[in-house]
Amino acid sequence: MGLALYACQSTPNGNEKTLEEIPVQSNAAEIIRNPVSASEPLDTGKVARIDFAEETYDFGTAKEGDIVIHDFQFTNTGQTPLIITDARSSCGCTVPEWPEEPIAPGKSAVISVKFDTTEKEGLQVKRILITANTYPSESKIYLRGTVLSKEESNQ
Repeated sequence: MGLALYACQSTPNGNEKTLEEIPVQSNAAEIIRNPVSASEPLDTGKVARIDFAEETYDFGTAKEGDIVIHDFQFTNTGQTPLIITDARSSCGCTVPEWPEEPIAPGKSAVISVKFDTTEKEGLQVKRILITANTYPSESKIYLRGTVLSKEESNQ
């Protein structure tokens, strides 16, 4: 899998713009692994590890318009500090918050997730993708449950 970045560049007359392809290292994910260097072979025994107490939280049944909030507790079971660089969901209705400071080996923290059920109904499964200096670099957690429509919840 290759990756390329593009940059605008002025032509000699200064009036026109062209795109210049800039090749990027094909294994760019190596760069975010801290403290593992991209130039060294990866030793997966020495990276941070993120272990969740639960990977899926079933919130049961909620009414449309409710806000579901859950804290996913995790522990760094690796040998180096855990650094979460991003957490994003599969939908704008689900917002994760994660610790910005490094998590020392053996220490625990939480990723708090808020799910807004407005205009949602039926079975809901929301995936949250966490990017960190772990191997593999991405982990997933899930919120799942059923949202009752306003009509169903008024019965």
